Amino acid sequence: MKKKYLLVLLLVSISAFSQEDAWVYFKVKNNSQSYFDSPLQMLTQRALDRRTKQNIALDSKDIPIDPSYISQVKAAPGITIMAKSKWLNALHIRGTQANINSLKLFSFVDKVDFANKSLNQSGKKASTAKMKAVNKVLETQVNFAYGSSANQIKMLNGDLLHQQDYTGSGKIIAVMDAGFPGVDTAQPFQRLRTKNQILGGFNFVNRNANFYTGASHGTMVLSCMGGYKDGELVGTAPDASYYLFITENDASENPVEESLWVEAAEKADSLGVDVINSSLGYFDYDNTSYSHSYADMDGKTAFMTRGAEIAFSRGMIVVSSAGNEGNTVEPHIGVPADGISVLTVGAVTSTKTVAGFSSIGPSFDGRVKPDVMAQGQADVVSDPSGNITTANGTSFSSPIMAGMVACLWQAYPNKTNKQIRDLIVKSADRYLVPTTQYGYGIPNFSLALSNGLGVHDFSKTDVFLYPNPVNDFSTVSFSENLDGGVFQIYTMLGQKIMEQTITNDSPTISLKALQSGVYVYKMDYNGKTKTGKLIKQ
Repeated sequence: MKKKYLLVLLLVSISAFSQEDAWVYFKVKNNSQSYFDSPLQMLTQRALDRRTKQNIALDSKDIPIDPSYISQVKAAPGITIMAKSKWLNALHIRGTQANINSLKLFSFVDKVDFANKSLNQSGKKASTAKMKAVNKVLETQVNFAYGSSANQIKMLNGDLLHQQDYTGSGKIIAVMDAGFPGVDTAQPFQRLRTKNQILGGFNFVNRNANFYTGASHGTMVLSCMGGYKDGELVGTAPDASYYLFITENDASENPVEESLWVEAAEKADSLGVDVINSSLGYFDYDNTSYSHSYADMDGKTAFMTRGAEIAFSRGMIVVSSAGNEGNTVEPHIGVPADGISVLTVGAVTSTKTVAGFSSIGPSFDGRVKPDVMAQGQADVVSDPSGNITTANGTSFSSPIMAGMVACLWQAYPNKTNKQIRDLIVKSADRYLVPTTQYGYGIPNFSLALSNGLGVHDFSKTDVFLYPNPVNDFSTVSFSENLDGGVFQIYTMLGQKIMEQTITNDSPTISLKALQSGVYVYKMDYNGKTKTGKLIKQ
């Protein structure tokens, strides 16, 4: 009998002292007006400029957490602060269930939300453990082989943007990942280093500035966007600038990584980042009591997804891998791919068929997911040693897409993140007939570029040629104070092959006789001359 009692006491003791993860949310933010009066305390000028361009006002989410709240929680018995989020006005904490619940006694605490959902008062059941391996960084396999990166760019017609010098220049991409070893030494990243396009970074896992460490996954992801090795690898945004943030602890799987991701997204926002690439996905955790369920994939439940939605509301575009669980018992997208505004990217093969491992939709609330597709099988990447290899996974379809997002946004710097996202989705090859595997399909960035030319854009310049790239006919648009001019086309060697007078009454040019290729156009009007590249498809 005594042994039974001892066993019961032992179990109670283990339960009482086991460590749990939770979020503690606060009620209000004090001294907000002082931050609104001096916004550079919160955000850089570039971040403020991005808000101004998109007509996004500052609000309470931009205000830092009250420092006194943090200090009081930190001083509470048995509590360790793991991460913080000003957007969600919350701290990610670790401690015993009793110690965490004691925080509710603070008058400034709004609520406590345990990662183990069964411990919350709502009584929501924890998700059932699934018999599958944890796959945090969404990489399936790597095969060393040299090859050309042309297909993964041309599939999206990204090369046509590059030919018009839209290569990501002036845009900033934040890369959230597990590590970036070799980026400071390997040859495919030399161009980024020489041009000072690595703007900085941070290791949120180890809380230090050493981000050229950790798992190699982030290195390969970055190479899809910023890598450059002549004749072997060209990233989709070779002239963009980058911040590198380690938010994933490759040694374990815990919901604190969602919180670190949100903390990094807030940092990205403050630095004026335009695009966030997240080749990370979360569903199952080492402690299965913390794991998500498909019901959580509704765009508003997971901490990381909520953070991603706020990131979009600040004017950034979040591009996320759909996941690599398409062949498992739970094939659906993970966190933050379920986000309403997140541009979720699935994987196709080099021949545009859906890769079997690519996670599927819809979201739990019935929305189309993934949103778009890009090559995610046999992608050409660089490893930390600078070897050009191939890799599979939506981890790589996401940065391929993110780089092209930056290029399109470079072409239309005054468009909002929503407008850019809509142009991309609406250019996809299955936009009118989306499926749960394919989403809206593979975007055509050349079409997105052409579709972005509206009357409002024409008013900002004297002369505009559209569409460009062109199939058979192109049109010259004049501002209201111009009547016309002389339009000429030259080969790249300078030979004039066409000349036509253009007026407002007759602005269309037939280019049927031209062979496919790149040409130079020249427009003489009102004593001015405008030149540019013309791409005939």
